[in-house]
Amino acid sequence: MVPWFPGAHVVCPHPPLLVAPTSRRSWRRRLHQSRSPCLCHLPQLYREGITSPALALSSMEASSEASHDAMPSSAARRIVGRGRGAPGDECTVRQQRANSSSQPTMHAFKKILTSLPKPSGGEYGKFYSLPALNDPRIDKLPYSICILLESAIRNCDGLQVTSNDIEKIIDWENTSPKKTEIPFKPARCLLMDNTGIPAIVDLAAMRDLVAKFGGDPCKINPVIPVDTVIDHAVKVDVARSCDALARNMELEFDRNKERFGFLKWSSTAFHNMQVFPPGSGVAHQVNLEHLARVVFISDGILYPDSVVGADSHTTMINGLGIAGWGVGGIEAISAMLGQPMGMVLPEVIGFKLTGKLRDGITDTDLALTLTQMLRKNGAVGKFVEYYGPGVGELSLPARATIANLSPEYGATMGFFPVDQVTLDYLKLTGRSNETVSIIEAYLRANKMFVECHEHHTKRVYSLYLELDLSEVDHCVSGPKRPYDRVPLKEMKSDWHACLDNKVGFKGFAVPKEHQEKVVKFDFRGQPAEMKHGSVVLAAIASSTNTSNPRVMLGAGLVAKKACELNIEVKPWVKTSLTPGSVVAREYLNHSGLQHYLNQQGFHLAAFGCATCVGNSGDLDESVSAAITENDIVAAAVLSANRNFEGRVHPLTRANYLASPLLVVAYALAGTVDIDFEKEPIGLGKDGKEVYLRDVWPTTEEIEQVVKSSVQPHMFTETYKCIMNCNQRWNELEVPEEAALYPWDPISTYIRKPPYFDAMDMSPPGPPTVKDAYCLLNLGDCITTDHISYSGSIPEDSPAAKYLRACGVDRKNFSSYGGRRGNNEVVMRGAFANLRIVNKLMDGEVGPRTVHVPTGEKLYVFDAAMKYRSEGHDMIIIAGAEYGSGSSRDSAAKGPMLLGVKAVIAKSFERIHRSNLLGMGVIPLCFKAGEDADSLGLNGRERYTIHLPNSIGEIRPGQDVTVTTDNGKSFTCTLRLDTELELEYFNHGGILPYIIRNMAGPQK
Repeated sequence: MVPWFPGAHVVCPHPPLLVAPTSRRSWRRRLHQSRSPCLCHLPQLYREGITSPALALSSMEASSEASHDAMPSSAARRIVGRGRGAPGDECTVRQQRANSSSQPTMHAFKKILTSLPKPSGGEYGKFYSLPALNDPRIDKLPYSICILLESAIRNCDGLQVTSNDIEKIIDWENTSPKKTEIPFKPARCLLMDNTGIPAIVDLAAMRDLVAKFGGDPCKINPVIPVDTVIDHAVKVDVARSCDALARNMELEFDRNKERFGFLKWSSTAFHNMQVFPPGSGVAHQVNLEHLARVVFISDGILYPDSVVGADSHTTMINGLGIAGWGVGGIEAISAMLGQPMGMVLPEVIGFKLTGKLRDGITDTDLALTLTQMLRKNGAVGKFVEYYGPGVGELSLPARATIANLSPEYGATMGFFPVDQVTLDYLKLTGRSNETVSIIEAYLRANKMFVECHEHHTKRVYSLYLELDLSEVDHCVSGPKRPYDRVPLKEMKSDWHACLDNKVGFKGFAVPKEHQEKVVKFDFRGQPAEMKHGSVVLAAIASSTNTSNPRVMLGAGLVAKKACELNIEVKPWVKTSLTPGSVVAREYLNHSGLQHYLNQQGFHLAAFGCATCVGNSGDLDESVSAAITENDIVAAAVLSANRNFEGRVHPLTRANYLASPLLVVAYALAGTVDIDFEKEPIGLGKDGKEVYLRDVWPTTEEIEQVVKSSVQPHMFTETYKCIMNCNQRWNELEVPEEAALYPWDPISTYIRKPPYFDAMDMSPPGPPTVKDAYCLLNLGDCITTDHISYSGSIPEDSPAAKYLRACGVDRKNFSSYGGRRGNNEVVMRGAFANLRIVNKLMDGEVGPRTVHVPTGEKLYVFDAAMKYRSEGHDMIIIAGAEYGSGSSRDSAAKGPMLLGVKAVIAKSFERIHRSNLLGMGVIPLCFKAGEDADSLGLNGRERYTIHLPNSIGEIRPGQDVTVTTDNGKSFTCTLRLDTELELEYFNHGGILPYIIRNMAGPQK
């Protein structure tokens, strides 16, 4: 069959217009050289500089009145690229494309708009039919790429999204290896308070600026649904107590009342914005159980759900067959306001799963195994799509657990296409039968539904991997990275190797003679002891596992069996249970297992992220003293997705990710220095040794409890009242429907950001970096936790000094994460992690650096302020995977506010590179095989970056020369990857770009 495609000669008889790099004035003449131009040429006209629809149409009308000679065939074959306008143009063509969403154009794909009939008659609506394109290449596309294709077709307007973009996606097999740029417009956006508040603060400040420039501030408003879930504020202040949940929620509100008021204001000031109050659960689990549509219906058009979220683990929704991934808050704002997201068309790893998990093996064991495999096989920046008969053996929550860990294995997505398991889960979680029927009908009609017997033989992938599920074994990951998997049977030997190894990701450098040291201390009047590897914190936390009833109820069964055998967790181990869903409380209570969890100290403490983001609360003073006074390498075990050093708790240097079942087991054992096969976890009745196998439930036991305890009504009843269940939130008074936020100049939580203060309507162009000092010289795997710490604010830190000067008491300091709506704290929190290693400090660990001209050792903030007062530029040097971890834009805002102009690294994490660009910081990569050490750079040099002064002379990914004051010279790659990113760079970042485009009454 002949493929139908806009612009193809079988539909449009008009060849592409002959294009030459001349001025716009020659367009009428060139149009006269074409044969009968029509509306199909509009995208080409826009790309070549005819930015007014009226001008384009009038030019075409003028050309159609004249006779033309036939265009030479060689010219007809020319493909028009994305031009950037003639030299000297005030607005480039790419900018015009991203600007023109409100300008009317004819939809190029109207012919494939197809009715979706109801079985009983009538229609559900219409949809853009991929099969109607009759292009055999589409049948071979990965399902995840088909979602990008449908979005591009539906949003094709010839301006923001063109037919050329769609052809690139259809030809994915050939274009993806070339790092081809495409635009993407998600269906909705997901925020949480820690990253959402800074984004909404920016939106509020943008409204002020648009009003200042004479425009309508209400134009700064989301055009897609935005859901904000308050889940990062709660802290485990109270644990091991029946009233822990109520007391922690009360303390949460006391600390965050101002932040919560701001969020409640935003839900009335902005249309399309919904805010879930504190205590609603974790955003990703609320998304999975309640918010996800799978298929949207809007104005009678059906299309696949897709979402971007201001958190790395937005990917959890991939388990439900929804395309979604994490972006920085800055990029999220762009998507909210209808701007296309420029992205590189990704390669896709096809991961075939076969077989079935053995008895007792958990979904967490599988997820950690896949994480390690994919890290080793280079999943960074790619989509991963799971297929094969083994997928059918996995529950939807198991898939969500695997998808949640996509950032840990480096992938943009970990995608499971929709199948019958997906539909069954939708019904379980309270979606109506009619809704599920519509979803199934649409996906089948558009060939996006997977049959359980399908073998994916038609789909083509960039790389193929395979795992037999029966080969998966019990494991944990740690002690400092989520992809450093350790088989449980090797844990004891691995731990001792870590004690021996030099300080690093797998080492603590504890001298041999100190490794068996035992510290005796008094815990609330009873004798206690501690040694290296002692577990002092055990948390069932995070959406990664608490979304999965099987592992949650499995943990309850471990607790129950332990109680029956008369063994208990030692009282000095801080234990907590913080599920990501209120529904978890319902099925744990219904099963009777919460009672046994309580007996082991795992009382319900919060519905939120808590320990997963470092809000683990204080350890008992006696425990803290035993650790610090004796230099003990204490351990935390948690069922989360992140265990970077310094993240979970400042005093737990070893942090292991594990299933909720193993969290309970390690809490019972009291140490990670144990071989569960050979050593008991405790002494039970009559002094009998109890082993892990004695308390471990079978898969059948777990399935029986899940079947009897997890019911659809639990989901429907929970979410029916979720928006009104927090009484203090309901009573919170805010200025309703005020377009502009009434900033409080003395607030220490919500402050108007300073980076718009000096902005005018003219783009500043590329920045200059001359004779810059290196603020920090960093190694590999510097995470956003290192760059923008979320945890508690130490008493002697620059942030603490600022807060005290503002009259804030120590007990009300809260955390760096809780105060990200205040840029004064953001900049003082930059590189404030107590475990950061800066090579300029010659082995000293902590948030300090050297002021090179004087040799002084100062807090990073103080050194940056000294450089700024002296008029010096600053850069940062780093190793591989700079900015890995959570997708927090404060990790870009903080350095920018300090005055950092550029970061030179071996490689960047995807979202953080985008965030740096979004704040106008230059991202540069050393050439392959080179880094600061190999080039002989120690960070005490002065650096000049030789970047062209004109944006017209810069190309994506071009080479840039960097020279130093001591005569060294090296070449870097400019990590501006797309033409759209060049536009942002020219404007000084994404937000100034948007403001200039939306400000002024003429817009």
